[in-house]
Amino acid sequence: MHMRAKVITTIAAGLLAAAGMSAPTAAAATSTDRDARTAASDRIAANTWVYTWTSANIRSCASTNCSINYSVPANYQLSAICWAHGQYVNQNGVAHDKWVLLGSGSSWIWGGLLKGNQTGNVPNEC
Repeated sequence: MHMRAKVITTIAAGLLAAAGMSAPTAAAATSTDRDARTAASDRIAANTWVYTWTSANIRSCASTNCSINYSVPANYQLSAICWAHGQYVNQNGVAHDKWVLLGSGSSWIWGGLLKGNQTGNVPNEC
């Protein structure tokens, strides 16, 4: 009987040790998940309203070679996430390569079609 109690105690200690070793890993994953959610919420919170000064094509990437997702009229309000360098465009007396990623996360507009500065006043780069 004494030997059986010793074996059970050893097994229990091993299980506790294994559980203790996995706890920090689970905590790290939780911290990483929390950081990812925070980054995503910061990205959403950073959305800026932009306004077209002329009619504009909304494209699937930051280039006029990409397909047009839809078009909008002048003075149209759009939610923007960030801006990035894309195709250089020279149109309506404006020339640069800054494109704005819209709130959907899958559509782009060339910044030269927006009111404000080259990025429609979107402050954060993608």
